[in-house]
Amino acid sequence: MGLDEALLDALYHIDQHRHLFTDRELVALRYAEIVTTSARDVDENLWDELQSHFDDGEIVELTTVIGIFNFFNRFADALRLDEA
Repeated sequence: MGLDEALLDALYHIDQHRHLFTDRELVALRYAEIVTTSARDVDENLWDELQSHFDDGEIVELTTVIGIFNFFNRFADALRLDEA
């Protein structure tokens, strides 16, 4: 899909590879992690940072994509689709 494999590998250790990501990407990744693990923990500081990099429509789109992929993962896990 045109993505650098090293960049994909860096996603597993973002803190060690922060230099590979833009500030915009880092805030999106942090947002995705928090929405995935505990969405109610999105605080004012994170929201302010999101708004400094994304407009409202982009935040809605980002949240939608995060939610859809969380759905796909939970659906596949519940049905044990990876074991089929």
